[in-house]
Amino acid sequence: MKYKNIIFDFGNVIGKFDGRYIMEQFCEPDDVDLLCSVIYEKWGELDKGTIDYDEYREECLAALPDRLADHVHAFFKNWPRYITPKEDTLRFIDELVGRNVPVYLLSNAPTYFAEWAKQYDVLRKFSGVVFSAPLKTAKPDPAMYQFLFRTYSLKPEECFFIDDLEQNIKAAKSLGMNGIVFTGDIEEVKRVIGF
Repeated sequence: MKYKNIIFDFGNVIGKFDGRYIMEQFCEPDDVDLLCSVIYEKWGELDKGTIDYDEYREECLAALPDRLADHVHAFFKNWPRYITPKEDTLRFIDELVGRNVPVYLLSNAPTYFAEWAKQYDVLRKFSGVVFSAPLKTAKPDPAMYQFLFRTYSLKPEECFFIDDLEQNIKAAKSLGMNGIVFTGDIEEVKRVIGF
């Protein structure tokens, strides 16, 4: 294999994050568009940790009709339940770990998800886990990648990054870490890394 360490994003790499599907689990079909437009409006700021999770929930409640309050509370408490595992990726992680290849996580996510994710069995197999919000930054900010390298004493050129967003892979490459924009095809990833 060409690389010593494999770095994974979480959303749409390890687990499928479909914002609309998730919202549909918490409300009637007629309310999905409204709730999505309000709740996801500042999701990027939640990922960066620049707004407080609980305060943002209150901000969303204030911006929505009172009749939707229970839906909003339920969403903010339980949305991670509806991230569906990507089984091909989970099998690949097991294969890597089985060959003693260190795996790491580098993922944008709110503080709430960073805490929630501690219960995922798959992340217990990782040599290191980095979520964005606790660092008050997010990909593609180089600071987040550099935190990963520094914290776990990794050389960028020895790492390969799997992320579903092109701008995050471009940022990785600018720092000397190769990677691939993940489309769901684990076999393509294996070919590229020489697994």
